[in-house]
Amino acid sequence: MPTLRALVRHFKIAKGKDRKRLAWKVVKEAARYSRIEPYWDFLKKNFDIKAKDIKDAMLFLEENGELEIMQSVDGKRLYVSTLKDIRENPIKLDRWLKSTYRK
Repeated sequence: MPTLRALVRHFKIAKGKDRKRLAWKVVKEAARYSRIEPYWDFLKKNFDIKAKDIKDAMLFLEENGELEIMQSVDGKRLYVSTLKDIRENPIKLDRWLKSTYRK
């Protein structure tokens, strides 16, 4: 299994379907560590990854309708909370239905 840093590097240069597949890999791998606080400092210290790298993958998936980033009452995006949710519930019902009943 490639490291998180390697996945981020491959995501940055990928195009098309590979980019979407790699974005999901980045997000799922990042979600594994979402319970560790402070999260962004942990990623920087252990993987030399900036918060922007993970956020870019998440925004890419949101733009393509693959992911919905949670928002606070004041409209700020809650990236870490979204990663925690992905970690706890890897397959949402709507995604499961979409993958099961594809035409």
